[in-house]
Amino acid sequence: MAKICDICGKGPRTGNRIIRKGLPKKKGGIGLHTTGVTRRRFLPNLQKIRISLEGSVRSSLVCASCLKKGKVVKA
Repeated sequence: MAKICDICGKGPRTGNRIIRKGLPKKKGGIGLHTTGVTRRRFLPNLQKIRISLEGSVRSSLVCASCLKKGKVVKA
C-alpha cells in the first residue's frame, strides 16, 4: 500500500540525517564537525478512516492535516 494521502496527494519526502561530533563554540569547544550524512525519509501522518465520498462510504488513507482542516467528512 502506498504511503500517499488520498485527498491531497501528500507522500514521503527525503532528507538527510546528519551526525555531528564535538562541543559547540558557544559552550567553549572548537565547533561541531560533521562526521556522517545518510539519507532518510519523512513519512506523512496517515490515518485509515472511513469517509463519505459522493454519497458512498469507503475506507481510505487520509493525512492528519486534511482531517484537521476538515477536507473530509467522516462516515
